[in-house]
Amino acid sequence: MAHPKRKISKTRRDKRRTHYKATEAQIATCPTTGEPHLYHRAHWFEDKLYYRGNVLIDNSAVEEA
Repeated sequence: MAHPKRKISKTRRDKRRTHYKATEAQIATCPTTGEPHLYHRAHWFEDKLYYRGNVLIDNSAVEEA
């Protein structure tokens, strides 16, 4: 029977397991734009970066100049 040579810490184990969580239940809708996005992630919409309904980066002014 195989035995691990070293103990795997709880943090390392849990980091590996986090990738199974991204399902359709993890998709939110932005209150400002109405765009679907992953929870706790910023998303681009019409050359603007939104997070929690607020504009973080506005690239539309940069492209016009």
